[in-house]
Amino acid sequence: MKVTKEIEKLGKSSVKLTVTVAKKDVADGYNETLKQYVKHVQIPGFRKGHVPAKVLESKYGEQIKAESISELINKALDEIFKDEKDTENRPLPYAQPVLQEMPALDVTKELKFAVTYDVFPEVEIKNFDGIEVKEPETEIGDEEVAEELKGIQERNAVVIDKKDDTVAKDDIVTINIVEKDESGNEIASTKRDGFTFTVGTAENVYKIDDEIVGMKKDETKEISKTYAADDSDAELAGKTKKYSVTVSTIKFRELPKLDDDLAQDVNEKFKTLDELKADIKKQLENAKNRRISEIKSNSLLEQLVEKNAFEIPESMLNAELDARWRMMANQFRTTPEELEKLAKASGQTKEDMLKNWTAEAEKMLKSRIIVDTLLKEKNITVTPEEIDAEYSKIAEQNGLSLDEVKKHYEDARAKEYLIDSTKEQKLYEELYKQVKVSKGDKVKFADLFKN
Repeated sequence: MKVTKEIEKLGKSSVKLTVTVAKKDVADGYNETLKQYVKHVQIPGFRKGHVPAKVLESKYGEQIKAESISELINKALDEIFKDEKDTENRPLPYAQPVLQEMPALDVTKELKFAVTYDVFPEVEIKNFDGIEVKEPETEIGDEEVAEELKGIQERNAVVIDKKDDTVAKDDIVTINIVEKDESGNEIASTKRDGFTFTVGTAENVYKIDDEIVGMKKDETKEISKTYAADDSDAELAGKTKKYSVTVSTIKFRELPKLDDDLAQDVNEKFKTLDELKADIKKQLENAKNRRISEIKSNSLLEQLVEKNAFEIPESMLNAELDARWRMMANQFRTTPEELEKLAKASGQTKEDMLKNWTAEAEKMLKSRIIVDTLLKEKNITVTPEEIDAEYSKIAEQNGLSLDEVKKHYEDARAKEYLIDSTKEQKLYEELYKQVKVSKGDKVKFADLFKN
């Protein structure tokens, strides 16, 4: 097919593509559609496949023309978009070209039509002036190792009945609870038996932890609770509730001793507690380095986005917001449609929620676009030897054999992710040479992960 094209750039990375299909291809396309009608359409008084073309045109003329136009447009666009040399003018995967106006078909003339669609943004990242990336300073010491050991103890704890049957902080209690009205009558719909939670944690939705401390097993207590006006639970904020609470069980977690036996229970590769501690410190160092690397790259990208302004396509933003909505639905184990109903029931709308997400989504997309653009501009690639080095690094960091790591990356998607990640790290190493990298504040390990 012989086609010519004209590209007009519009705002927000949108383009208008005007296409002209040669007269001969228009006629051939129409005749091909007509031939299919002759072959398949059956009209009373004529044998199938023997209906005269003139009869078909008389009866189905407009339909034949419409199908011909549709087929010609699709073929012309396929021809244009498969051009490997013109990747910058291809529509985004989620940006379906929109026909501006349905053209008229005249088999004696060229066919001209125009579509609009979004393309990948053209971005010039030239301004690196004044960019400073600060690298926080963090040390892993005995305190951090001890905190991890405490977590290991808790995960390996045994829950047993408490001999002293008095509720205290950190006990695991089971209660029966019911709300009462102003007259002291039970509200049947609020009755809940067998509610279990750990005292002093966010597990207790009624927030009566302090009120039940000191209660005995099988004791019943009337509790009046006034909630703060700014309580995070809108159903409780500013209200006073009266409850009848009965403690049915009191248990506690018996922590294992910090010794060689615990280390061996965690993993058979550890023979002593000291070996476990050394491994913990190593893993914390790895986590620290990964987080600092993430903080540095995020800071760099935020400044590049600020200094190199550009607009992102509407279709790209809408696709990102839709993906976030679907992810949220998946987290709630429901459908996107049902999530919208749940949002309305809580006094929100999908539109409001998406609006609240827009700024963060735009920031993330712009960062991604800058990375992709720079990777292409700088022609960042990785060699098989560099990937082998990454395998060794991953194996060393995670205490795995090289064969175990390689087996994991036999999966094509996993290996592609590793390759992309390695490319990005090479890019950041180059970019850090163009900006100022300085030491940041000294922060505790836990504080690294707060933002």
